[in-house]
Amino acid sequence: MTGTLFTLTFAVAAPFWALMILLPHWSVTGRVIRSPLIVAPVLAIYAILVIPALAEVLPAVASPTLTGIRDLLGTDDGAAAAWAHMIAFDLFVGRWAWLDSRERGVPSLVMAPVLVLTILLGPLGLAAYLGVRARWTSTVPAPSRSA
Repeated sequence: MTGTLFTLTFAVAAPFWALMILLPHWSVTGRVIRSPLIVAPVLAIYAILVIPALAEVLPAVASPTLTGIRDLLGTDDGAAAAWAHMIAFDLFVGRWAWLDSRERGVPSLVMAPVLVLTILLGPLGLAAYLGVRARWTSTVPAPSRSA
């Protein structure tokens, strides 16, 4: 079952990435990606993998050591859970970057490689987007302050 869940993890996230990268201007893309629930299928997979192993997981993450984390992730279940963890967070970050880029008017051709980088190497994709983001100002007016 672990192997199936591992394979399923990216399969349930891939359609959302495809919408953001390949169909960024389609009205359906905006409606779908606006929902933070797009990560729910991956979160469910993560829960299926982690909840039965909480007795092993909690001590390892509550007081992490390199050896403890290595041992935790060095199993099929641990690797599959880590994969689901990464896919969920990468998708959530990609979703945020995509939505923010729409507000700022960042061209889709600029965002496509950033999103691919986020899929492949999450934190580097986030760093790339933060660099891109600095070059475009928000097109949404800032809220006015009332005194």
